[in-house]
Amino acid sequence: MLVTVIAIGSRGDVQPYIALAAGLRAAGYEVRVATHDQFADLLEDRGIERAAVETNPRDLLEDGRAQAMLGAGTNALRFVRNFARLLEPVTRALARDCCRACEGADAVVLSDVGIIAGFHQIAEHFDVPYCTALLQPVAPTGDFASPFLPELPHWIPFGRRLYNRWSHRAFLALFRHFFRGVMPILREELGLSPLSPREMRRVAAAEDAPVLHGFSPSVLPRPDDWPPQYRVVGYWFLDAATHWSPSPQLLEFLDAGPPPVYIGFGSMTSEDPRAATDLVVEALQRAGARGIVLTGSGALLPHGLPPDVLPIESAPHDWLLPRMSAAVHHGGAGTTAAALRSGAPSIVVPFFADQPFWARTVHGLGVGPRPIPRGRLTADRLAAAIGEALSHGAMRRRAAELGRRIRAEDGVARAVEIMGAHFEAPR
Repeated sequence: MLVTVIAIGSRGDVQPYIALAAGLRAAGYEVRVATHDQFADLLEDRGIERAAVETNPRDLLEDGRAQAMLGAGTNALRFVRNFARLLEPVTRALARDCCRACEGADAVVLSDVGIIAGFHQIAEHFDVPYCTALLQPVAPTGDFASPFLPELPHWIPFGRRLYNRWSHRAFLALFRHFFRGVMPILREELGLSPLSPREMRRVAAAEDAPVLHGFSPSVLPRPDDWPPQYRVVGYWFLDAATHWSPSPQLLEFLDAGPPPVYIGFGSMTSEDPRAATDLVVEALQRAGARGIVLTGSGALLPHGLPPDVLPIESAPHDWLLPRMSAAVHHGGAGTTAAALRSGAPSIVVPFFADQPFWARTVHGLGVGPRPIPRGRLTADRLAAAIGEALSHGAMRRRAAELGRRIRAEDGVARAVEIMGAHFEAPR
């Protein structure tokens, strides 16, 4: 059986789906991953076939005009509205790439971008089963607000569950609104009968395909008001390839003193990388901590650093983060997962999208200080947060215990078990 896994976005978006693909392959399935050129090495290292996807919605975040439109801060509603407006023109090309990748497949695994953009219609076109694999919760629930919309302010003492359900429905309705012109065109190109938006929602609601969530139930328990096909199975970690090894410079730095603080913002960029780097260095010095800063995305610069701050372009999270005393990061789903698994406290500096949600979750679990939104980041605030993460004994114990529970889970194996039962069941 050939399974095509559609994985779109940045490394943090794609890497968990490569982990799923590796798990499927280990279970005996033939696997093809539809993704971008920059992840070819990750797939080749694990003997997994790749189908090229030329269009990457994440490239919009690197565009100067897109940066100006999205604006600074963590207003998730404005981000969704503006990003969806930018995303719609590229969705058609993305759909064509993914459709080619699914030719000959016996089953399809959709990531979050795929399900939101209606790519389940590709599985309908090929008449094969599919399941959805998500890194964020999107189904309506009263337990928490949509990761992509603000939560209800704490000073409002009533209506929280009602608002939470509404926020999920509002987010889904908003995306359907901005993709309303793409889905009919996609159905026409696939040779499918036309459906009104209401009919498409009715068909989607009637599906019993599993919806798997790649986060730990110890971090975000499964809501009781979700439908039965919605499962929380645990994180999907892709550990470093066996041929990777740290540089002598990195090993020497780690051996030269106490565990440093990791600071990295994933694929996020800075309008002024020099100022951001100086801010980070000043915060580390005020906190009396050594640091390792991630410079690969350009958010932080590798030069002009003191001897107790080491720049690195990249390093596997599963190797690096367990050696850190704390992790300062942007709150992306993949980085948050790796930081929590390491057992070190997290200091989250969210930029936009679902990052404020994971930042609130980390703080709510008591395994990190209060988040610092990117627009409010100062050396004083960051230094205070680092000092709290390094000195707060109860926080450090909670972080270590949560890391132990996460490391005991096997989210990939559980996901593969559920997917296999669905793909091989009589239709």
